Amino acid sequence: MNDKDKLKLARAITDQLPAPDEIRDDWGKLIIDTVLPEGVWSRPGLPERDRSLITVAALCALHRPNELRLHIGRALDNGLTRQEVSEVIMHMAIYGGFPVAVEGMAVAKEVFDKRD
Repeated sequence: MNDKDKLKLARAITDQLPAPDEIRDDWGKLIIDTVLPEGVWSRPGLPERDRSLITVAALCALHRPNELRLHIGRALDNGLTRQEVSEVIMHMAIYGGFPVAVEGMAVAKEVFDKRD
C-alpha cells in the first residue's frame, strides 16, 4: 500500500474512530500497521469471519460499545449472520456478565436496525 492510499484509509478509519487533529493521521496509520489491512487481520490461520466472531465477543465482554458497533457491522460484512452475532453476545452473558450482554444486544439491535 502506498503512502497516499495509506493516508486515505487512515482518514476513513479516523472518521469512525476520532482522534485529535494534531495526531489524527498518525493514529490512523498506527491502526493500519497493527490491525488492518497490514496487521493482525491479515495474518494467516484464521479467516476474517472467525476473527470478526472473536472480536465481537471480546468487545462485548470488555464493554466497548463504540468499537462493538463498528465490529458488528464488519462481522456482518465478513459473512456472520445476525443470528450468529446475537448468539455470541448471548454467550457473553455467561462469560462476561449479563450487563455487558444487555449492552451488546442493544448495540446489535441498533446496527441491525440501521441496516434495514
